[in-house]
Amino acid sequence: MKGLHSKNAIVTGGGQGIGRAIVEALLSHGCVVTFCDMDDIGLACYHELTAQGHPVHFIKGDMSDEAFCLELCQFGAEKMGTVDLLVNNAFSFIAEGINATREQWLRSLIVGPIAYATMIQECYKHMKINGGSVVNVSSISAHIAQPDRWTYNAAKGAVDQLTKCAALDLAPDKIRVNSVSPGWIWTNAVEQAADYDREKYDPIWGKYHMMRRCGLPEEVASAIIFLLSDEASFITGTDLPVDGGYLGLGGEGLGEQSNIPNIN
Repeated sequence: MKGLHSKNAIVTGGGQGIGRAIVEALLSHGCVVTFCDMDDIGLACYHELTAQGHPVHFIKGDMSDEAFCLELCQFGAEKMGTVDLLVNNAFSFIAEGINATREQWLRSLIVGPIAYATMIQECYKHMKINGGSVVNVSSISAHIAQPDRWTYNAAKGAVDQLTKCAALDLAPDKIRVNSVSPGWIWTNAVEQAADYDREKYDPIWGKYHMMRRCGLPEEVASAIIFLLSDEASFITGTDLPVDGGYLGLGGEGLGEQSNIPNIN
């Protein structure tokens, strides 16, 4: 991808799943990467990557803490010299509906769109000099209704609007802001829900996707790399679904064992 080599990137929640795939993809394209995570999985990832000789930096913390967000940006800028790229990935998966507590609402919004906004605000101080690119990790849940998912879906929906508004305001400084909306991806949380049996659940959950399978973290990372790169130089304020066709399906799904007649 054009324009990525030697760029300096910050990735939130980069220790596992989609986040780790993003970090590894950036490194493979010659970037220097600073990433964070809130537990020791991130630290283990950092040690593994540095042992392989990659130019990577790590700091541990919780994105719900505004002070940590500021520290992360300062840490990354000091270690790398500046910040050219930002991937807002860390999010709080709190899926609650009518019984959601105020505390659950607040964490969903603070770790999610509010932390995303804080990171953009802080990284802007560096990007406004030479331009830059931001990708926010959203979700198919930002675009549809799902049962008992008020908190998560509303927070992801806010990410969609944040992306558009930030893209508009930062365009004069040659900063592009986009988002991706993954479908069902084989992350640790999904693996756990499947009792670590991909072979059994991939075709079952795949019925929600035109591709008839769940996605891989690396497939999401590839889309993000494209949006960060100069290959996407005229793309901003948009969302790229990386969902295997999930959002394109109607209520009849794949049409298998459906009562809807074929009228063609």
